[in-house]
Amino acid sequence: MKLTVVGGGSTYTPELIDGFARLRDTLPIEELVLVDPALERLDLVGGLARRIFARQGHPGRITVTDDLDAGVADADAVLLQLRVGGQAAREQDETWPLECGCVGQETTGAGGLAKALRTVPVVLDIAERVRRTNPNAWIIDFTNPVGIVTRALLQAGHKAVGLCNVAIGFQRKFAALLDVPATDIHLDHVGLNHLTWETGVRLGGPEGKDVLPELLAHHGEAIAADLRLPPALLDRLGVVPSYYLRYFYAHDEVVRELATKPSRAAEVAEMERELLKMYGDPELDEKPELLAKRGGAYYSEAAVDLAAALLTGTGSPYQVVNTYNHGTLPFLPDDAVIEVQAAVGHSGPTPLPVAPVDPLYAGLTAAVTTYEDLALEAALRGGRDRVFRALLSHPLIGQYEYADALTDRLIAHNREHLAWA
Repeated sequence: MKLTVVGGGSTYTPELIDGFARLRDTLPIEELVLVDPALERLDLVGGLARRIFARQGHPGRITVTDDLDAGVADADAVLLQLRVGGQAAREQDETWPLECGCVGQETTGAGGLAKALRTVPVVLDIAERVRRTNPNAWIIDFTNPVGIVTRALLQAGHKAVGLCNVAIGFQRKFAALLDVPATDIHLDHVGLNHLTWETGVRLGGPEGKDVLPELLAHHGEAIAADLRLPPALLDRLGVVPSYYLRYFYAHDEVVRELATKPSRAAEVAEMERELLKMYGDPELDEKPELLAKRGGAYYSEAAVDLAAALLTGTGSPYQVVNTYNHGTLPFLPDDAVIEVQAAVGHSGPTPLPVAPVDPLYAGLTAAVTTYEDLALEAALRGGRDRVFRALLSHPLIGQYEYADALTDRLIAHNREHLAWA
C-alpha cells in the first residue's frame, strides 16, 4: 500500500507519522511519500519521520520529493494538508477583518473566504494531476476550509472525502469524562465543517443509549470551559456545539479579545520555528510535546481510520466525514457537503440517517450553506462582485458596508494568489 501526503513538509506531519507507526496493523503502509515544494522543511520532516518509523519498528519506506506527479503515481490514497500562502497569509486572514469589526479567523468569516479563494484552485489542480496519474486513488482532504474544498473536489468528479478532527476530539473528551473506551462513544454529530453540534452521545453505537443529558448534568462546566461558553448556554441548548460556534454565539466578545492579543498565526509561526529546530536534531525519534500545542489533536488516528476503511474495509464502521448531503438533511440541497456520521467502505461514505434537526441549528446551517455556495462560485470564477456576494451572505458579516470594505481588503491582501485580480 502506498500513501502520499501533499503538504508533507508541514510541522503537522510528525503527528500523522506517529499515528501511521502506532496503527500499522490497521493501515499496513509499505511506502509513504511526503510531497512539498519547500525542500528544506521537507528534509527536516522526512528525517524525523524515518526515525519515528525506525523507533517503532515500522518496516515501511518513507521518501520525500517536490515532484507532485512522481509522488502521487500509483498511490492508493492522497492526503491533502496544504496551506496556500503559509502562515503569513494566515496572519493576514486573522488581522484585516478586525479592521471592520468582524471576526478574524482562518476558516470562518472573511478570513475563511480568503483562504477558500486561495486554496480551491490549487487543490483542484493537484486533484486533476492525481486523476491523470492515478484515477483510482482516493483523495482525503484535511485542507481548510474542508467543507468548501471537499465540495469543489466532489463537484469536479474526484473520489474525495473531507476529514476534520473536531469530532474525534469530542469523542476522546467525552470518553475520558465517562471513563469508557473511546471506541464505545458514538456521536450524533450534525452540521457543516466547523459548524456542528453534538446532539447525542451514544454508548456502543448508533442505537446505543444517549448519555448526553448525563454528560451535561455532571460535566457541563468542564465542557463549557473547553468551549469558552457559559455552562448556562449549554443547559439551555441541550447540545454541545463545536468551539467554532463561539464565533457566532459570542461574536462581539471574540472580536474584542482578538483585537487585544497577538494573532494565533503569530503564535503558531513561533511554534513552527521551534519545531523545525527540533526536527533537525538527529537524536529526536518521536513527536515532541510542543507539537500538541500546534493543533490537530488526534488527526492521525482519524486519518488512519478513514484511509483503512476506504482502502481495506477495516477500521471503525462509522466515522464522521465531510461528504455529499444526498437527502440526509432535507432542508439542504443534495449537493451540499455536510459533516455527519457515515458508514465508510471501499465505495466511500454513506451518511447515516439523522434525526430531525432543531430549527435553531437548521437555520444557521442553511444560511452558512448558502454562503459556501457563493464562496465556491467566487473561488471557481473569481470577480469582485462574487466575493462581495459571498461576504454579504455570511451570518458573521451581513451588512453591505462591511462586505464592501472586506472585499477590498481581501483582494488587496491576496492579489498574488488570485489569478483574476
